[in-house]
Amino acid sequence: MDRQWAIEQLLPGEAALWLSMSGPDRRHSVGVARRTAAMLGPRAERPVLAAALVHDSGKTISGLRTTGRVVATVMGVVVGHDQRRAVRWSAARWPRRPIGQYWRHPELGAELLTSLGSDPLTVTWAREHHLGAAGCSLDPEIADALRRADDD
Repeated sequence: MDRQWAIEQLLPGEAALWLSMSGPDRRHSVGVARRTAAMLGPRAERPVLAAALVHDSGKTISGLRTTGRVVATVMGVVVGHDQRRAVRWSAARWPRRPIGQYWRHPELGAELLTSLGSDPLTVTWAREHHLGAAGCSLDPEIADALRRADDD
């Protein structure tokens, strides 16, 4: 039921991308979308729900699963993962490449979604979902609902 509901909220290319995400990422994204819909009511239009569903789609590029993501997260804490390091590592060889790609998942996801013709709101949330309220360019009410739904 959740799978069909999610696919109905997405453009065809977005649906294919969502289906390529890991099972845990898809389950997480459906929860984010459902909570966003509950918070926003009629303001939760298709691009908003799509944003909730595919905001982490850039993680698919790294190919990392749970253990690799834990390693990438710990590495980010230990060595720091500013934009320069993330870009440099994502262009390096294994094992740095997938770690750098994982760190860059917001940017890479936004690029994927742009190439699929996603709505600008959907693309923007993918790019900005790790930024605080001050760094987000979306309507504050929509961004706040998406952020709170993602942090639950």
